[in-house]
Amino acid sequence: MSELNNIALEIISNGKGILAADESTGTMTKRLEDVNVPSTPENRLLFRETLFTSQGMSQCIGGVILYDETIKQNAKNKKIPELISNMNSHPGIKVDTGAKVLAGSSEEKITEGLDGLRERLKEYYKLGAKFTKWRGVYSISKEYPSKLSIHSNAHALARYSSLVQECNMVPIVEPELLMDGNHSAKDCYNKTSEVIKKCFDELILHKVDLKGIILKPNMILAGTKSQDKISNEEVAKLTLDCLKNSVPNEVPGIAFLSGGQSEIQATENLNLINKLNKTNFIMTYSYGRALQQSALKFWSKNIQDIEGTQKVFNHRAKMNTLAAQGKWSKEIENK
Repeated sequence: MSELNNIALEIISNGKGILAADESTGTMTKRLEDVNVPSTPENRLLFRETLFTSQGMSQCIGGVILYDETIKQNAKNKKIPELISNMNSHPGIKVDTGAKVLAGSSEEKITEGLDGLRERLKEYYKLGAKFTKWRGVYSISKEYPSKLSIHSNAHALARYSSLVQECNMVPIVEPELLMDGNHSAKDCYNKTSEVIKKCFDELILHKVDLKGIILKPNMILAGTKSQDKISNEEVAKLTLDCLKNSVPNEVPGIAFLSGGQSEIQATENLNLINKLNKTNFIMTYSYGRALQQSALKFWSKNIQDIEGTQKVFNHRAKMNTLAAQGKWSKEIENK
């Protein structure tokens, strides 16, 4: 097995998942202001450090996606990547510079950040990063995602992945079709299939080693404004069907994004997917809000209550790790 395949498997095996702590300073400021905590570098670090040093971290989290600010910070006299490595987890880094309006389209987005990426990757590798993340974002409607959006974002994801592997890190490939809108689950299924297939066409064209990547897709869900909601069992079945038909067998695993689902919803759907999973793919989680939201709310009441905050986070991490093994239940959740 290649070194990249080993790292990918260490991140997602045995029920372990990924903590997406890569919120930009702007996004993190909004999250903190929502719970009435001032967004200072010290407070942003304190909350993240609280999670990174928790018991749930060492037991359940195989990788942490960081933001540029965080990977360069120190905590407990250690650099953040070292702190994460000491907790039996791999440090990772978000390397895209955000989604901008796609030229030639009035509403769709293209993710930027390829300029100067090779040099930035070398710096992040020296800082201790073992994997990276790049998010392509797509809207669903009658017209979208357009061929232009599908092609442009797939091409960018492939170029990014190729550069990351050249620098001996594992790329997380994240094509996210947004839940916003009134589209049906069937629309989501068809568009997600098309997007993922195009991503792999481009990855193969760019000679990316598929054994050394992790795919981070959305689950198959009806839009938030859709009248045509489906059951959790249908979500699981459609998601598995979509991935089975779209993802090459060489890919070691799939770490789902939560994409606006509630904490419990994201856990329950992951659990049902794993109960039905007969594929060779590991199916786990790469959650941001769905891992952190309850902990953030608790922490905001007293930011010095590290132990209490960690207890809330540990529970959420444990629930998702059980779900990644198909062993979660409402009874365990509410114990």
